[in-house]
Amino acid sequence: MDVCEEALHQGRALVLADLTAAGAAGPEEVSLLEKAVTHRRWWSEQWPEGAAYVPGLLAQDVQDALAERSGRWPVCPLCTDGEPHELRVEPELGEDPHWVCERSGRQVAPLGGLGS
Repeated sequence: MDVCEEALHQGRALVLADLTAAGAAGPEEVSLLEKAVTHRRWWSEQWPEGAAYVPGLLAQDVQDALAERSGRWPVCPLCTDGEPHELRVEPELGEDPHWVCERSGRQVAPLGGLGS
């Protein structure tokens, strides 16, 4: 398996694990993930050196698609007071993506680790 396909499979598994941990791995959400994988396959073929960035980009793609359809995902588990808010993937374009509280900036979990 080439490095681009490996990154796509790894990213898909990590995002699916986080969707499952949040109880959001229904058919619609998985379809959005598959659509993101298809899009990022083309992207990674155009820029193979960016394969390590694919998992974080997949998470961002799914997060953006869900925001348009059903609202925030994933919701921050650290902040229990005030308005619920989502986590963000950091770095936006980099290796070893992780979820961060958008209010406090605290790291919550690595991508794929929300259920831990």
